[in-house]
Amino acid sequence: MEALHTPFDTRSAFQQHLASCISAAQHTLCLFDPDFASWELGNSNMDTALRRFLHGGGQLQLVAHQGQPLQRSAPRFLRLIQAYQHRIDLRRTHPALRQLSDSFCLADQSHLVRRFHSDHFRGEYSVFDATDVKTYQDRFITIWLDSGPGLLETPSEI
Repeated sequence: MEALHTPFDTRSAFQQHLASCISAAQHTLCLFDPDFASWELGNSNMDTALRRFLHGGGQLQLVAHQGQPLQRSAPRFLRLIQAYQHRIDLRRTHPALRQLSDSFCLADQSHLVRRFHSDHFRGEYSVFDATDVKTYQDRFITIWLDSGPGLLETPSEI
């Protein structure tokens, strides 16, 4: 398939492409953001898409610098974590990585939503771009390996 790149620069476009990326996922979702505050992981549409993905056997890996925004504003996502804890892995970055400020979602090694800086909504949605996907897959693995448990401050943490 031919690679497709769609730039975006608004919150609504980011949410639209993120929803498309998550809906396309069947096996793996790898998410990185400093705090996921702008991802709306707790809204009902996101909950439905993530439950479909996880119920179908998908595996979700999520890494952030801090988990407080999720705990404060995404109770539905916290319930999802409890219900599918066997399919969700959460990690917190070590202090040496806290300067990382980009944000991305990688689905099944074929779909990628990336924001160049987490404080802004300028980014790109890429589909079937093997080079972009490989770059961000390697980046996620590096971040994942340099991270550890402790994202959430509740007993429900995976």
